[in-house]
Amino acid sequence: MLSPRHFGPRPIRTLPEENGLVPGYRRIRVRPATPVIGATVEGVDLRKPLDEELFRELERALLQCKVLFFRDQPISAAEQLAFARHFGEVEVHPFLPAGEVPEVIRFEKDEQVKGVENIWHSDVSWREVPSMGSILHAIEVPSVGGDTLWADMAAAWQGLPDDLKERIEGLEAVHDFAHSFGLLLSPEELEEKRRQFPPAVHPVVRTHPRTGEKILYVNQIFVSHIVGLEEEESDRLLAELCAQAAIPEYQVRFRWEPHSVAFWDNRSTQHYAVSDYWPRRRVMERVTIIGERPR
Repeated sequence: MLSPRHFGPRPIRTLPEENGLVPGYRRIRVRPATPVIGATVEGVDLRKPLDEELFRELERALLQCKVLFFRDQPISAAEQLAFARHFGEVEVHPFLPAGEVPEVIRFEKDEQVKGVENIWHSDVSWREVPSMGSILHAIEVPSVGGDTLWADMAAAWQGLPDDLKERIEGLEAVHDFAHSFGLLLSPEELEEKRRQFPPAVHPVVRTHPRTGEKILYVNQIFVSHIVGLEEEESDRLLAELCAQAAIPEYQVRFRWEPHSVAFWDNRSTQHYAVSDYWPRRRVMERVTIIGERPR
């Protein structure tokens, strides 16, 4: 008798597409990068202020496609910050190095500093109020390597078996910076940062505040355990849930060029920065927009 096998996800929600474009936009062209997640946006200069109509179209495209890609956008740190502020209040990261202004994080990798962001995660999920979105600008990129991948965690939720959905509905997980940034701190520094940023408890399945989609909201790097479960059961369940981000049908992969920009919804996606380019140089700048408490 043949044993049951899991052959991968069955068909899931896909983006609408007509003649290579997502329909319904007047001011911008939105070209889907995959059937499920991601789109390249044409017809906008991110150095210029957004009028109301253009802002609404970009916001709608972000909610619909979850990650937007822009090519040939030689923006300054100040212009990147100004663009981000159209979408909400911007955070200052307490651990990562700043660029020209405190709100702009600078990731500078070379033969002395290797990339360490190659693990699936959602930015600052360890905050009581995590981010709404992040905007990443490529300053300098290697000739080969250094791609970034995003996973649609609403699609990941859709793809779960019904019995697993029922099992995790209503569960909560603890998100903690100590498993990543905390490893670089002395015991005294860790204690001080823990006072400022205590572990946060968020739903394992959150509901997107704008689209109403259910989203699988646990990640490998920041989640320590599921509340109320024994350690072994929690670890086993987290491993199964976190593995959903690695399913290719839920992903988009982006090849960076100088002055490419990616803008993603941190509530509904996770991302993974491929660290295959060492010792080549890669310089990126990121702004992160504050969101709302997950529910």
